[in-house]
Amino acid sequence: MNTGRVLSVQAGRSADLGVGRRTVRTAIDKRAVAGRVAVHSLGLAGDEQADQKNHGGVDQAVYVYAREDLDFWTEQTGLDLRNGVFGENLTTAGVDVTGALIGETWRIGEVVAQVTSPRIPCSVFASWMDQQHWVKRFAAAGRPGAYLRVLREGTIGAGDDIEILDRPAERVTIAEAMRAFYGDADLMAVLLTVPGRGAAWDEVGAEVLARAGRTPAVPGEPAVPGGTVPASMAAGQAG
Repeated sequence: MNTGRVLSVQAGRSADLGVGRRTVRTAIDKRAVAGRVAVHSLGLAGDEQADQKNHGGVDQAVYVYAREDLDFWTEQTGLDLRNGVFGENLTTAGVDVTGALIGETWRIGEVVAQVTSPRIPCSVFASWMDQQHWVKRFAAAGRPGAYLRVLREGTIGAGDDIEILDRPAERVTIAEAMRAFYGDADLMAVLLTVPGRGAAWDEVGAEVLARAGRTPAVPGEPAVPGGTVPASMAAGQAG
């Protein structure tokens, strides 16, 4: 069942960005790439993550954002928000990215990928957008976009169909996972049972449950190894 399509594919190279009183390197400025783009386990050919300690890795190989959610932010900010402005590699249409389940798998062109986590906003994203209280507003809106793990490499291009291949029995959406990150212990307890979740969730989840005075249950199936450390989720943009 085709559920949507890729509107555009974006990649970026690192550049300096002022964040408060410091200058950081970031590749958040993603620009449209013509033709088909090779997608590997660590991301798109020609794309860069400047801060490789906190970005990228197999669990955050591709960042997806819906055009419908960009249009929401256009109304909220009054800005003309182009595809890729949030640092996303794929801008989509017709796919409920916010309602996607952690652990579900998609076919996108030749690529098969798995939803692993939401994007968590950070100070670099806020400086890039130059909007007052951006981190708080982005988090509160609950439209974070989704990170994908590449299960089968291939190529992707604008116009490709996006098909949901499989959804896990344990249902935690991208929006709910963001709430879990910010302290919803009930949602986090469920998320820690979801096969295919990003590996960083185990440590993040333990911290959330500990603050709530709860002990994580032993998950029935572990997260796929090889993800980035929890700081990457806290840092939060494809940069």
